[in-house]
Amino acid sequence: MAQTSRGGLLERLAAGPVIGDGSFVVTLERRGYVEAGPWTPEAVVQYPDAVRQLHRDFLRAGADVMQTFTFFSSDDKLQYAGHLKEVKESINCRTLNEAACDLARGVADEGDALVAGGFSPVPGYAEKGRAYVIGEFHKQLDVFKGKRVDFLLGEFFGNVEEAEWSIEVMRRSDLPVACTMRIGPAGDLDGVTPEECAIRMAKAGAAVVGVNCFYDPFIALDTVSRMKNALDKAGLSVHLMIQPMAWHSPEIRNDQRGYTALPEFPFAMEPRLLTRAEVARFARQAYHMGIRYIGGCCGFEPYHIRAIAEELAEERGFRPPGKDKHSGFESLKKSVSEYQRPRGNRQYWEKLIPASGRKDGKLLADVPPKTERNTMRETGSIDE
Repeated sequence: MAQTSRGGLLERLAAGPVIGDGSFVVTLERRGYVEAGPWTPEAVVQYPDAVRQLHRDFLRAGADVMQTFTFFSSDDKLQYAGHLKEVKESINCRTLNEAACDLARGVADEGDALVAGGFSPVPGYAEKGRAYVIGEFHKQLDVFKGKRVDFLLGEFFGNVEEAEWSIEVMRRSDLPVACTMRIGPAGDLDGVTPEECAIRMAKAGAAVVGVNCFYDPFIALDTVSRMKNALDKAGLSVHLMIQPMAWHSPEIRNDQRGYTALPEFPFAMEPRLLTRAEVARFARQAYHMGIRYIGGCCGFEPYHIRAIAEELAEERGFRPPGKDKHSGFESLKKSVSEYQRPRGNRQYWEKLIPASGRKDGKLLADVPPKTERNTMRETGSIDE
């Protein structure tokens, strides 16, 4: 582990807000370095400069954590995606996780950031059982321990049982453990409520629990609020974490498929994108709720993370590194355009209701009904 001036994860959370990073798999797909469908992270060995640059973009935006780009990097997932059949010497769990750790550490050391070793669901969970899944997690744990990451983070779990298994493995190290699930108010894929999910993750030994991805920030806040109330009633003291997606999604609030149910996913999500003012509002509400680990997942670009860091600058005691080129909304007062100068204030952007510019646009999508129990449980894909 690297020695940082502000301490480790738990020390930082006790002192104030910790800003997570944002979207990797979706952003790198848009930039041409990840294939949609498999959504696997071979870019860490094939295009390391692209991954390194995205880490740097998040660091400059104010992120305190460089999460390893190890989403869907288990051998089980890679085999399902077809990689192990062709290039198993370079594309496998060990090579990807080692490369991802090196990239994250290299950028973290450029600032004062922590490195999180990231675990995600194993597609074989439904059919291959506990021993197999734990074995897949152990392959990653061995790399993370060898690379001396600062803490471990399990994320994107659709079933609390698999989340518990990941926590069990992560606790076999001496590192802080965080765990989040891709759930909304309807709970996990087996109908386990958010309240019970939070309690079970805490009792399994996670020091930080919460949600990530699949739902917009305001649905995610409602979900974490329920988790918080249940944890308080149970007398369980853990830190809360939230890293939602960056697209408005009111239609799927109670749909366990999350954004994969939206007809626009993944190639037409841009009209749903959050504005910076909306992200700042989310960050403020999360902080007031008592959530101290605040970041983003799919769709959260570096400028979204900067909006969080700027909103919570007073609580953190400093502004993000990119402050030299960011004076906030006030910068528009320097514009040569007389039409832009009046927009140089926070109130204008907080009150603005953005237009889509599409005469034939829709307010809400027609979400197709679910016809199968859940393909993600069986395949580990983030689209259907």
